[in-house]
Amino acid sequence: MSDHEQQQPAPGRGKVLEALARAERKVFTRPAPKSAKAQMKFLLTRAKGSTKAVAERLGVSRRTVERYRAGKLTTPQKRLKAALVEETESDWQPQVRAQARAQAATSRGMMVEVTAYFGFTCTGSSDDGRERQITTDISPTYVKQILELQEAGATEEDLHPIVAEAITESYFTEWGTRADGLRADFTAVSSISFRF
Repeated sequence: MSDHEQQQPAPGRGKVLEALARAERKVFTRPAPKSAKAQMKFLLTRAKGSTKAVAERLGVSRRTVERYRAGKLTTPQKRLKAALVEETESDWQPQVRAQARAQAATSRGMMVEVTAYFGFTCTGSSDDGRERQITTDISPTYVKQILELQEAGATEEDLHPIVAEAITESYFTEWGTRADGLRADFTAVSSISFRF
């Protein structure tokens, strides 16, 4: 499987949620397990040895889990390989991820780079909506809200307004120093990435 195939969003996960997951992966201090056997062993350790729990999580049989653990199977099919990468990385180094999230939500904030269609409403005049590529900092207040929504199981549509509000504050109104009353919404997100 190519790197491009591994970076595709998981089914049901939108671009903002996938970007948050990628940002967390970038703070890892050690690489996550790469081989199917090592990934399976790691997931079994996290599940306290329960082959049933790992099988349900990956959508395979218990026997398949046992075969990978024993090394009898070594090359997973595309869907299982993607599931192994996703599940391993989502559990890898939880303390490192938690520390990065806490720092971003309390003191450091986060950087966002987005290409999307931005539309505006405000008193007075403003530019018409159009696609823009924007790179800006997001304040810790907004980072905390975004991360709390993510943890609560928010959908992509739930996250768009808060991310748009954060970008409006930092980029368009320059932290409240200009364009009073401006509100920006974004849709049609082409690409987005976050950096802790």
